[in-house]
Parts: sequence; C-alpha cells; structure tokens
Amino acid sequence: MKAEAEALEIIGDHFRRARLAAGLTQEQVADLAGISRPRYRDVETGAAAARATTLINIARALGLEMMLVPQAMVPAIQALLSPQGEDDRPAFSPQAEGDDE
Repeated sequence: MKAEAEALEIIGDHFRRARLAAGLTQEQVADLAGISRPRYRDVETGAAAARATTLINIARALGLEMMLVPQAMVPAIQALLSPQGEDDRPAFSPQAEGDDE
C-alpha cells in the first residue's frame, strides 16, 4: 500500500504544479474535467485514487496527456527528464507560450 500512496501523491503533485503553472484554480480544473472540486482536491492531494478516465480528463484539462510506459523504461525516461545542469535540459521540455529563449 505504501507504493500506491506514493504514486497517488506523485500524480497529485504533477497535477498541482501543472494547475499552478496554468494559473488555474482547483474549481476551474474540476469544471474542465467534469468532476466536483472536492473530488479534484482529493486527487491533487493524493488523498484518493481515481479511475483512469478521471485522471485522463484531469490531465487534458491541464493541457497534459497521460500515457502508459513499460516499467522497465521508467528509469531511462526519468533520466531524460532530469537535467544534470543548466545546459543539460531536454530539447522537448515544455515552455509557456511566448517564452522564447
């Protein structure tokens, strides 16, 4: 159960960071995802699990896309997404609109 609780917290944290980056409230994301604000809050805080369709709807409301990745690939993907230094950022890292480098 510890691994499940940790996974829920990680997913919720990703949603929270995406919501804040988008400048949205929990109410706005919940409306876009077609769920109640208390339900969204529980998912974002990791207090409750959600069906895959609910997670997909939340992700899309936040401009994200969920995908299944084989567990064996997770370390490689995490390494790609974890820059080692300022000059070592992935070429595909998301940028806000109008954020030219």
